[in-house]
Amino acid sequence: MGFILAAMGSAVGLGNIWRFSYLCYKNGGGAFLIPYAIAMVVVGIPLMVLELGLGHKMRGSAPMSFAKVNRHWEWCGWWAVTCAMFGIMLYYSAVIAWCVNYVFFSINLSWGADTKAFFFQQFLQISDGPLQIGDIRAPILLSLMTVWGVCWMIVFFGVQKGLERANKIFMPLLFCLIAILVVWSLNLKGAMEGIRVYLSPDFSQLSRPQIWIDAFSQIFFSLSLAFGIMVTYASYLPRKADIVQDAVVISIGDCLFSVIAGFAVFGTLGYMAQALGKPVSEVVTQSIGLAFVTYPEAISNMPAFSKAFGVIFFSALVLAGLTSGISLVEAFSAAIIDKFHFSRKTVVSVVCLTGFLGSIIFTAKSGLFWVDILDHFITNYGLVIIGILECILVGWVLGARHLREHVNHAGGIVMTRFWDISVRVIAPAVLGILLFNSLHNEFRAPYEGYPWVSIILIGRDWVVGALIVALFMAMYPWKRALESEEGSGLHNKS
Repeated sequence: MGFILAAMGSAVGLGNIWRFSYLCYKNGGGAFLIPYAIAMVVVGIPLMVLELGLGHKMRGSAPMSFAKVNRHWEWCGWWAVTCAMFGIMLYYSAVIAWCVNYVFFSINLSWGADTKAFFFQQFLQISDGPLQIGDIRAPILLSLMTVWGVCWMIVFFGVQKGLERANKIFMPLLFCLIAILVVWSLNLKGAMEGIRVYLSPDFSQLSRPQIWIDAFSQIFFSLSLAFGIMVTYASYLPRKADIVQDAVVISIGDCLFSVIAGFAVFGTLGYMAQALGKPVSEVVTQSIGLAFVTYPEAISNMPAFSKAFGVIFFSALVLAGLTSGISLVEAFSAAIIDKFHFSRKTVVSVVCLTGFLGSIIFTAKSGLFWVDILDHFITNYGLVIIGILECILVGWVLGARHLREHVNHAGGIVMTRFWDISVRVIAPAVLGILLFNSLHNEFRAPYEGYPWVSIILIGRDWVVGALIVALFMAMYPWKRALESEEGSGLHNKS
């Protein structure tokens, strides 16, 4: 149960709350659930089994597991955990810090009547562009220190006393908060209109290629695949483990959380539309705009207990962010421990301090631009390429049948040969299509209209920089000789 909750904690993040419901609305409501379910079965669960099976068989972090398959592939494991830690975690921690601030803003509804102006002009004090960095925002910096402090404290105490114990508290609490928000939202006037807009199926949308691209990309990113996290977590499992069942439970649990959270989001948006006398389509926004502009406005318009609703909503965002954040720190820390056999406490302390210092750039007035550009490049290019390489490594270098036999031998549900086909052909083909689609859109017009120099320096060069770090780390010899297979990674006991 500790493993399931930790893995779900990694998978369930901010995107489950503010991105899935918008994608569902944009892509035909309930009709979107069809390609989403197909994506989960065809790509999501097979890749989850791949990562869990690989970590369980090789008993190590992503770099160690990849190196045990083939020494020449160790760099790919380092690329995964470096992108996760010194890419995603750096900006993700800043977004969690925004949520921490908004928990306290909710107490007095400090955002006032114009929530958009408050967020962009008063809180972020956003600059004119990505390269006009500006001053550090002290309130965000203080919250950022808190976020990194919590992550450090949890990962510092190890797997059982830290990660497992924290997720056994955080995940049930997060589920309770979301349940409260759903029940509360559905009882607001106009909520049912919001739910109707959210889930009313438009099956004609299924003929659009974009709906399938959105479904497969959402399932890939939502399950924290290609981060190196699931490989690391699976190395802590006992020798006998039902890996297929675990993969199914984690994948379906993550998807159900997204669907259920959508009821809270669109129930509240339905109420807001009714209160303002507008159709729901005019109040729907996605991502950061939904969380920090639209939702605060809806909270301010609530008839009663609006402050409590705001505290619960932003606390849920903080918890969702922290459960993912600690997994990002753990994946990189475990890799360092495996490679150099330093003590866990030293590694985690240095990693968190370095991560905090690196994330300070996202607290500057240009921080929102940096978050947007870096998130776009790491998720659409870095992680997709790593996912393709992962499929090649397991499907063709190790041999899909070889890993399938290990997973089946470990116990529980038996995988069929369809998994081999998915890992060797279907999954890399789908990821290749996602990569081609991103590149096509990129060359057609610069992302979000940003200057090319900003896109190159912040986005492309950060991903390439992570690759250079990965190659550099892979050049160092292992402090202890690697066993060819199923060796015991020291981080399991540290």
